Amino acid sequence: MFVRRLGKNPRERGSLNNATCPDIFELSDGSFAVIGTDRTAELEALLPADASRAQNERIVVITRETLVAAKADIPEI
Repeated sequence: MFVRRLGKNPRERGSLNNATCPDIFELSDGSFAVIGTDRTAELEALLPADASRAQNERIVVITRETLVAAKADIPEI
């Protein structure tokens, strides 16, 4: 199911415990899994007017460093 990590692993990004850090993975079906902090309760009311989420979706926050580290691994198509 998990095909590969996008970007550096948590230890390479400076995690001291390498256990509870944001991460991004490509899945075998071509979609992506994101490990981050669930901030749905805090941010949902602040979504732009043209954005919404389904009942089974969450607003997950990752650090800028995590996404920037993954940038080179994100496919063009």
